[in-house]
Amino acid sequence: QVQLVESGGGLVQPGGSLRLSCAASGLTFTIYTMSWYRQAPEKERELVARIGSDSDSTNYADSVKGRFTISRDDAEKTVYLELNSLKPEDTAVYYCAAALRVTPNYWGKGTLVTVSS
Repeated sequence: QVQLVESGGGLVQPGGSLRLSCAASGLTFTIYTMSWYRQAPEKERELVARIGSDSDSTNYADSVKGRFTISRDDAEKTVYLELNSLKPEDTAVYYCAAALRVTPNYWGKGTLVTVSS
């Protein structure tokens, strides 16, 4: 049974930082492209960042470039998202996803990030 479990969300002030983690189990982690998506209230889910199975290829949404960093630890079967210089518009539920190609095959249940003073 595949599980993706996110953690690290919480309440942070504007300009602050958080580190999200997604622990995977039940799948051959090294062959999956791992991604972080987010969904803000009353908005559609959007791709935030993606990292290829080789760890060399990364992609970011324009809105987070230079502020967020995605990384993975294949030995720990974990993918991370470092969030810096957070803005109120970054408030959302952040989801981890695993994909063999483009469309995710598996999703986590999400972790809430709230950016507010």
